Amino acid sequence: MIIGKVIGNVWATRKDETLNGLKLLVIEAIDYESNQKKGSFVAVDSVGAGIGDQVLVVKGNAARKALQREEAAVDATVVGIIDEVEVKA
Repeated sequence: MIIGKVIGNVWATRKDETLNGLKLLVIEAIDYESNQKKGSFVAVDSVGAGIGDQVLVVKGNAARKALQREEAAVDATVVGIIDEVEVKA
């Protein structure tokens, strides 16, 4: 799983049919060990997240299972909105 922050939305009028009806978000991955940003990627939203939210993301086959759409052209899905992260050094 990946912790990230929602930094934007993606709108695509032409896309694979398996993506119809899905909200796409731009996620910036965060590495709390080094306290650095780790690049960005697009994920499908399954929990109603919005810009500025810290989120929990699953990738790969788990992303499709979370959507219950095994045939979907999806590589990442937001599965949770994070209230708080506590990291002990």
